[in-house]
This record gives sequence, C-alpha cells and structure tokens, in this order.
Amino acid sequence: MGDFDFLIGNWKVANRRLKQRLAGCTDWEEFESTSVAWSLLGGNANIDQFTFPDGNTALTLRLYEPERAQWSLNWATSTEGVLFPPVIGAFSDGVGLFYGDDSHEGTPVRVRYIWSGITPNSARWEQAFSVDQEQTWETNWIMELTRA
Repeated sequence: MGDFDFLIGNWKVANRRLKQRLAGCTDWEEFESTSVAWSLLGGNANIDQFTFPDGNTALTLRLYEPERAQWSLNWATSTEGVLFPPVIGAFSDGVGLFYGDDSHEGTPVRVRYIWSGITPNSARWEQAFSVDQEQTWETNWIMELTRA
C-alpha cells in the first residue's frame, strides 16, 4: 500500500487561501472545490485533479522513488500549462512533509507542503512559503478534504 492510497477517490475540498502572498496579508478567501484521485504504477504514482468554482482545474502528479523512499509532488494548473518545480519528501508518524524551491512573482521561495489529519474520510493539506532559508514560514493555502 502506498503512502497516498488514502487519497484515492472523490473529495469535497474546503479551501482557505491568502489573498496576497508574501505581502503581510492576513485576509483569506474561502471557496469550495472538488477533487478526484486515482492510483497508477501499482501505487507508486497517483494523480488528483481539482475543479475550482471558476471552472479552472489543477492536478498533482505524485511519483514515489523507492531507492530514496521519497515522493515528488508536481503541481500543474489549466491556466499555466506547465509542471511547477516539485516538492520532495516522505511520511513519518502519519504526517507528510515535502519541500522544494520555486519563485513567487520573481521572489525565490522555499515551498513546504504538509499532509496531516489523515483518516479514511478526511485529510488536511497546507502550503507555506519561506524567503529566509526556512527560519519563518507563511502558510498561504489550506485544504480540508472530506470524502464525497
């Protein structure tokens, strides 16, 4: 069984996202979305696709590398049409921590994803950015998933 097997199936997603990132903003936008996830490569890969209220979609491609015992998580959106740089990591004690490097509006950022609160019918994902070598983090997007 793969670490992300819990995610296979259909989900309702409550999103909470900062209106502006890396700007000291404390205003959040909240919206619902849906997600469907399926397994590939015998559990060593999976894809989920999100559908947002505006009709745009996004997906995550997750690939497990057995030699390193790590996952790479690769995000893409229907509006951008490219894979964003991956975040890489693993699960320990029921929590998944994944890190990578990217940029936001020209500013280099360290990206962190956390998967937590995983049950057969719920899970939590959050994204945070750091601009000071992981000294501080700004959480900018939280998804609360509930099995549909």
